[in-house]
Amino acid sequence: MGTNCNDTQCTGNCDTCDGNLTVTLTLDNDEQLECAILTIFPVNGRDYIALLPLDENGENEDGEVYIYRYTKENGGPNLENIEDDEEYEAVADAFDEFLDKAEFDELVSEDGEEMDLEES
Repeated sequence: MGTNCNDTQCTGNCDTCDGNLTVTLTLDNDEQLECAILTIFPVNGRDYIALLPLDENGENEDGEVYIYRYTKENGGPNLENIEDDEEYEAVADAFDEFLDKAEFDELVSEDGEEMDLEES
């Protein structure tokens, strides 16, 4: 897995990135796939990473997200497949909560007031 950070001030901490960080995955068939890092989040004492696969135009039309177990080894990131169904379910639920919170945060204006959702 390679990383491509477009921020010259990058500290290597993906959690503080402004969304410009991507990774290149090498799939089982040796195909390389560029992915945007959505978030790194903890579940039950382990870290996980959510990746958004990008097409050749840097977009994602289908909304598919890849989730992996995330660790750092020898100063670099390491991704592992989640093989256990219960573990995957817990991680998927935590990621859904992250998305719900992100959606809620978008509904709150800059001055901290909630927007009226009933207006059309």
